[in-house]
Amino acid sequence: MQLFEDIIDKTKNWLPYDGIVNYYGRLLAAREADFYLEKLLQTIEWKNDEAILFGKKIITRRKVAWYGDSPFEYTYSNTTKRALRWTNELLLLKGLIEKETGESFNSCLLNLYHNGEEGMAWHSDGEADLKKDGAIASLSFGAERKFAFKHKRTNEKVELVLEHGSLLIMKSTTQTHWLHRLPPSKRILQARVNLTFRTIVE
Repeated sequence: MQLFEDIIDKTKNWLPYDGIVNYYGRLLAAREADFYLEKLLQTIEWKNDEAILFGKKIITRRKVAWYGDSPFEYTYSNTTKRALRWTNELLLLKGLIEKETGESFNSCLLNLYHNGEEGMAWHSDGEADLKKDGAIASLSFGAERKFAFKHKRTNEKVELVLEHGSLLIMKSTTQTHWLHRLPPSKRILQARVNLTFRTIVE
């Protein structure tokens, strides 16, 4: 159920051109969001993320997990992950987002940031495994964090603050023309869990 819809305009495009980003605000009341945050922390098979940069394996403090309809393989940062079967909580959240947005998803990449010192560098989700120009739904739990976009050609930037229990949708040509990142912040001591629902093309 969409809450606070008198405050958030979910049809607003936060990008000035070359893509579409809609921020739905909080889809879940605080108590529901707290429940899902605890469930996700306890039931997800979290693992430290790995990347191969300049021929060297890097292991991040940030943890990740990958779930989906099938044991999809997903390759990014020169490493390949195989999807696990959905948990009950992930299926419920997927259904909620699909009903709210009219989009459909078959997989979810989850990130666990233990505090504000853990972030994500500038990147775009343009891997060949993903549906071209498909929607990516980003559901946030825990600490409020700033989320930034930067145009690949003009370097113009757009920033939002993602709330506990909130939903952001990136679609159309966003990944082609824009980078995004989660900037670090030493002031933030709480954990954040981010679910990015995606469509893998087999």
